[in-house]
Amino acid sequence: MEYKDYYQILGVSRDVSPEDLKKAYRKLARKYHPDVSKEANAEAKFKEVGEAYEALKDPEKRAQYDRFGSNYKNGQSFTPPPGWGAGHGGAGDFSSFFESMFGGGSRRGGGSSDSFFAQGEDVNAKITISLEDAFHGTQKAIRRPNGSNQTGTLNVKIPAGITAGKKIRLSGQGKAGMGGSAGDLLLEIAIAPHAFYRLEDKDIYLDLPIAPWEAALGAKVTVPTLAGRINLSIPAGAKSGQKMRLKGRGLPSKEPGDQFVVLQIMTPPADTDKAKQLYQQMAEEMTFNPRETLENSL
Repeated sequence: MEYKDYYQILGVSRDVSPEDLKKAYRKLARKYHPDVSKEANAEAKFKEVGEAYEALKDPEKRAQYDRFGSNYKNGQSFTPPPGWGAGHGGAGDFSSFFESMFGGGSRRGGGSSDSFFAQGEDVNAKITISLEDAFHGTQKAIRRPNGSNQTGTLNVKIPAGITAGKKIRLSGQGKAGMGGSAGDLLLEIAIAPHAFYRLEDKDIYLDLPIAPWEAALGAKVTVPTLAGRINLSIPAGAKSGQKMRLKGRGLPSKEPGDQFVVLQIMTPPADTDKAKQLYQQMAEEMTFNPRETLENSL
């Protein structure tokens, strides 16, 4: 079986440091990666580079290789010791020389050498934003989650109109691969509860308190929206719980959501003598029974 000079394959000297060995490997792995390389026999070279690095990156394997391979010159044949064939053999995807030194068990799970050069895994994380940020869009600096290929912070652009549950894909910011490219970082959007607004898909709801006389007589009131304040006409005879639609005032998108103003009639407190007299006068002069429908149905 043929001896392979792993140092020569990686283009390094025999006294190369682990750091420089890794740099040389990564450079060649990128050069010959089958997904991107236009080199002739890229796949074979990619596997050969990976085989060499697998043998030399581990101090014990490297020492064994240096002792075992020092008596052989490139291209010469190697005669294994007596009894070596038992439990070994099978060239598989690795060279016979690599198999003879380290055995098939060096391959993860006995699979092909491609298992050493897997693409990086995707990393999933969540980010919570305010409703205002979801409406207007923003840019946030976030701490990189555990498992990503780097540490520190990452600037993320949040598009206007994004809804809860949507994911932002950040290419190459996931878990680093072994020879292959890094995976992606998938940020799932959560929207924090708001003090006044409620969000349902792309629609925004706002409970609007109004006075009894505004409901009875009608009125023009100022209503907040995420795009700014507007004037709203309350119709005479409005009821508590009645919804008024502000078209296109929800989350922006190709088909924007709406804002719904839900009227809530608030009763003024009878906390002064004059207020009590007004309520008493209303009770005497108005023939109003809010339970009439209920009473007639029983």
